[in-house]
Amino acid sequence: MKKTSTRPVISGFGFSWDPRKQGFLRISAFAAVCLLVLVSALAPSAFSQSRGPKSVADLAEKLQGAVVNISTTQTLKGTRGVPLPRIPKGSPFEEFFEDFFNRQQRSDRPRQVNSLGSGFVIDSSGLIVTNNHVISGAEEIFVKFSDDTKLKVVEVVGTDSKTDLALLRVKPEKPLTALEFGDSTKMRVGDWVMAIGNPFGLGGTVTLGIISAKKRDINSGPYDEFIQTDAAINRGNSGGPLFDMEGKVIGVNTAIISPSGGSIGIGFAVPAKTVVHVVDQLRRFGETRRGWLGVHIQRVTDGIAESLGMDKATGALVANVAPGSPAEKSGIKVGDVVLSFDGTKVESMRNLPRLVARTAIGKTVEVEILRDEKKKILKVTIAKLAKKEAAKAEIKESKEAEKTSLLGLSISPMSAELRSRFKIGKDVNGVVVTDVDPDSDAAKKRITAGNVIVEVKGKELKGKRVQSVKDVQKAVEEARKSGRSSVLLLIASGTGGVRFVALSLE
Repeated sequence: MKKTSTRPVISGFGFSWDPRKQGFLRISAFAAVCLLVLVSALAPSAFSQSRGPKSVADLAEKLQGAVVNISTTQTLKGTRGVPLPRIPKGSPFEEFFEDFFNRQQRSDRPRQVNSLGSGFVIDSSGLIVTNNHVISGAEEIFVKFSDDTKLKVVEVVGTDSKTDLALLRVKPEKPLTALEFGDSTKMRVGDWVMAIGNPFGLGGTVTLGIISAKKRDINSGPYDEFIQTDAAINRGNSGGPLFDMEGKVIGVNTAIISPSGGSIGIGFAVPAKTVVHVVDQLRRFGETRRGWLGVHIQRVTDGIAESLGMDKATGALVANVAPGSPAEKSGIKVGDVVLSFDGTKVESMRNLPRLVARTAIGKTVEVEILRDEKKKILKVTIAKLAKKEAAKAEIKESKEAEKTSLLGLSISPMSAELRSRFKIGKDVNGVVVTDVDPDSDAAKKRITAGNVIVEVKGKELKGKRVQSVKDVQKAVEEARKSGRSSVLLLIASGTGGVRFVALSLE
């Protein structure tokens, strides 16, 4: 007879224990302890990988000596331009503040204004990079180093408002620690970056984050191509460096988006690729010398692309060509689409100004254009962008019976009466829009009475400017017969500004 064991079995809460198996349990417990020890040894490494890079203390310590705090002083006369605080209407303080500030506005006593920013050394002899807006209008500029050494800026070597960069010079008693530029084009979204600067006057502040996006356009200038980062950047960080994890400068911190004035994790830095080019120009010439093509351009929309027979919206559409410009001399015409410049594809309109600006003056480059649905290569010799061009945004009497309507537009040949009524300049010629159907596609595209139809793209006109209402009618009819869903018009405002508009033919 088989004996039945009288040894107890303990069970409950999903757990049971039999004393007969205690040897096995001892072995299992030992293995569990070993596993816990192993996990605890590996855990810090695993956690650090998930939370970010290892400590940047050594890197920050090595770099801080080359990052400076910048302070400026400027004397203003009176208090004109000081905004009135926002006081609720009807508040008992409203009358007090209005009276106080009115008296202040009448005061002509000079007052001194101070500002703070950041910068960094790029040459041991004393060259420092910062933002133009940090030092603009300053009478005195001082830089302070991490060891509390304070030097006065002896020369503003040059400034560039288009990229908001400035180059300063100090005279140190001994060589300074200088930083190196990295290759910003190799940085990827998600790469770790570090900012060092002087936020709110708190010098030597280090913040860490990642690259959130690249090639950001924040409408601050014609050459916007910012690196976006979530590393904390605040007021006072302007002009400071943005580093990669090798300690090389891959950007200059310039702007933030913030409803509160403090960091919300959306900061922008001028990429090193742009900084290196501009600083080199400032160093050599004391100014930036940019290439000039001489065209006013606009974005190629899906509608414009379809009306031009393009497979997709790409390139830059030429809306105007400056007389005597390199573009005119090379044969570029209004209505051409620039597809590539000097071997680089023009993905969008904003690519072209940057490519042209960086081109050496006097260099001859190949420009690929699309004209009448055919690609063509032209050779252009780039000229220097003059200051007056840089200031621009790199664009017989008729009878009543001759008026007509099409595409939601009432149009009429140019006349002295229409020029006077809509204040159309003498240099603007074409067919005048006298009325617009508010429910039409033309109204949605912001065509208004007083605009002038200068050109309608079509094979019959072959790119010539329109002279009569019949020219417009022929081109529209041609577009319909060819199966197009839209037609491309070159529209001029009364002052001469021009743009292309693709209008639906439905």
